[in-house]
Amino acid sequence: MSDVVVIGAGIAGIQAALDIAGHGITVHLVEREPSIGGHMAQLDKTFPTNDCSMCILSPKMVDVSRHPNIKIYTLAEVESIEGEVGHFKVTIQQHPRYIDMDACTGCGDCIQVCPVEVYNRFDAGIGVRKAIYKPHPQAVPDRVVKDPEHCIECGLCYDSCGPEAILREDTEKEIVIDAASIVITTGYSVFDTREKSQFGHLRLPDVITSLELERMINASGPTGGHIRRLSDGKEPTSIVFVQCVGSRDMSINRPYCSCVCCMQAIKNAMLIKEKHPEIDITICYMDIRTYGKGYEEYFERAKGLGVRFIRGMPSDVLPDRNGMTMQVENTETAEVQVLHPDLVVLSIGIGPADSTTGLAQRFCLHQEETGFIKPVNDAVDTVATIRPGIYVAGTVTAPRDIPDSVASGGSAAMRAYIDAIRTGST
Repeated sequence: MSDVVVIGAGIAGIQAALDIAGHGITVHLVEREPSIGGHMAQLDKTFPTNDCSMCILSPKMVDVSRHPNIKIYTLAEVESIEGEVGHFKVTIQQHPRYIDMDACTGCGDCIQVCPVEVYNRFDAGIGVRKAIYKPHPQAVPDRVVKDPEHCIECGLCYDSCGPEAILREDTEKEIVIDAASIVITTGYSVFDTREKSQFGHLRLPDVITSLELERMINASGPTGGHIRRLSDGKEPTSIVFVQCVGSRDMSINRPYCSCVCCMQAIKNAMLIKEKHPEIDITICYMDIRTYGKGYEEYFERAKGLGVRFIRGMPSDVLPDRNGMTMQVENTETAEVQVLHPDLVVLSIGIGPADSTTGLAQRFCLHQEETGFIKPVNDAVDTVATIRPGIYVAGTVTAPRDIPDSVASGGSAAMRAYIDAIRTGST
């Protein structure tokens, strides 16, 4: 039997790796971040069951780390893929972590003494992290990483580390793997709200994105699960969700629905209502798309909790003496309504990961006009690519929710497994 390389360790990549490794094949799981888990690790709950996101994801992450047939490469990127199905040569560039992975215990003593605080991308900017850090408490591998860009070399982390696991110098490593097949699950990136400046994100402190809200209401997040206005730290009395920000918009080459935004907004509105029934919540939408099993019932539950839905896209979000004001035409009644929210949440769309174009060019794969990787046939074969032996899964080909990403990961895994079996038998 031959090895398989899985590029990207979000939920789709994790599922693909577990499925392939379960058949006795060695899997090399490559992730550019310090921890596996992807975007799902940032979420608070999952719809439509409201189960804890990490309660689902974390056991899978642990299974990956303990599986004898899975080798994890974090802070790593695939530089090139040469050869053909059954005989690929995959070159991986592993970036320095400045940590002795064998010596580090993940205790976090070095984090406690570090005096440097910087923007925390995992918390979507709501919180901060240190110059030496773990991305989140459930990180896999359970090791710290030193950020050389922001480290001031004060020496406190070296003194506090009993195992002396922190390295003053480290270098990039090149790893070459022979593989029968490859599965690409590099995920998505969220919409840059600067392209929709009328909503005031990054200009008005109380306009936040749906991802920022996820980190805010997460009990392990920077606010301890308490929803707060960023301007004054107070609990808002009214919240407006604005849907389709960066989705279904021809002017920015995003004609597609991002698939998850409606349900994510409904979920977060319900979670807030259950804890704070006194908060007035309005969702402004173009169309509510609740297509999955149990999703429509979930929508009805939200309305039963008092969440208000207005069919219409708001105009500019403007500051006023009492906070913010915005107008929206209810297209069902032709009534123009003026809203005065304490907090505005932009339900931002998802698009191809930032690395997708470069990846497609290096690996000779086709892209859609929207930037997603194009499979051979959207209707018949959604995981095969124009290059035999390279498969795609999850949101690298289109927006998907978690169940669909898991299913596509499993589908790609089986195709990669068949290639590995055929190669091993010849």
